[in-house]
Amino acid sequence: MKKIITSAGLVALGAASMQAQYAPAPQLTSFQTTKPWSVSATLRGFYDDNYVTRPSQSPSGLSKQDSFGFEVSPALGLNWVLPQTYIGLSYVYGLRYYEDRESDTADHTHQADLKLSHTFTERYKLDVSDSFAAAQEPELLAKPGAGIPVPIRVEGNNIRNTANIDLTAGLTEQLGAMLGYSNSFYDYEKEGIGALSALLDRMEHLFTVNGRWQALPSTVGILGYQYGTTSYDEDQILGLAFTPAGLVAVPSDARDSTSHYVYVGADHSFNPQLNASARLGAQVTEYDNVDDSQVNPYADTSLTWTYNPGSYLQLGVRHMRLATDIAFITAMTPTLDQEATTVYSTLNHRITPQLNGNLVAQFQHAAFESGGANNQKEDLFLLGLNLSYEINKFITTEVGYNFDRLDSDLTDRSFSRNRVYVGVRATY
Repeated sequence: MKKIITSAGLVALGAASMQAQYAPAPQLTSFQTTKPWSVSATLRGFYDDNYVTRPSQSPSGLSKQDSFGFEVSPALGLNWVLPQTYIGLSYVYGLRYYEDRESDTADHTHQADLKLSHTFTERYKLDVSDSFAAAQEPELLAKPGAGIPVPIRVEGNNIRNTANIDLTAGLTEQLGAMLGYSNSFYDYEKEGIGALSALLDRMEHLFTVNGRWQALPSTVGILGYQYGTTSYDEDQILGLAFTPAGLVAVPSDARDSTSHYVYVGADHSFNPQLNASARLGAQVTEYDNVDDSQVNPYADTSLTWTYNPGSYLQLGVRHMRLATDIAFITAMTPTLDQEATTVYSTLNHRITPQLNGNLVAQFQHAAFESGGANNQKEDLFLLGLNLSYEINKFITTEVGYNFDRLDSDLTDRSFSRNRVYVGVRATY
């Protein structure tokens, strides 16, 4: 309960950028950009050929299942711009009905995103953000700006909240600093020994200190350090381990860890349309309650090209450690986490003033740490295509396709999933 209260307090502080990856947050229409607030409602019909994200033939008995259905998604948005302050707010509710299900026929999702940016002077700026999701799909439950820890769909009202606060200060004309804090809270519904709540309920803290050097008018050098902690629910049981002394219950906090990140980098503007950012270094992780530690590369790089009004391309690579839903596989010690490399891209192209195309792709390669899954690999590929046509300032139609593929060294884990949809969105 204390963890819930702490995270809820951070929600009240502020706000997160819109989650672009696979979230159903549409592009703003021309009508939405003419006023600071908007309301909208989306109605989609869809077909999902594997909504349980399972193999075609599963030894566990729960195999691939398909369904037609429909989705209803009302949304509210606010963009308030003042001379020194920007405030953004959005809320999206989603109801997704599956005609194939005999019980629990509908999924319900909630996404709330806020952002506050205030410039005190030319040298001092504060950014506060929060991103909240109650969902079932893995891309919505993942922390914005990180990889996807759990690649499968998860039933229930599962909660993820991420809050950030960053203070940027210009100490001199060439030297500056950035102080930041990030908090992420996860709460999964299913409880019990080895259930998702025991595997994944956790609180993550990350403190950041960056030194900034204006090396050139268009280039800023970065020297940075981050200190992160991950704390799991000590009152839950991760699983049962077979030891020489017999069967032993392993608490979830066996996965607690502390990480140190040291990196160098740069932010560079090639021109007003082309910008790049890179952070390269090392991550040192110590597991607090077991005799284990790891050193791995750390990377977070991106390139953004705005080649036409309303059209842009973003490419990026991230490498870091992530949580995992894998725990015990015929071993005396649990799997602690996974080391993952994520490559992502987003292309948004304004084909005509009314017709817009969007492509999102992500590939993630991960290797598990410790336990029976030690050094086992997983490859996750996600692809999303969307085409929208603005009939008028109130009505937009859309059609889209999503493809998910997981290839895992672990038994009863790999799957493929295809989703197609067609819909209409009304905005005022």
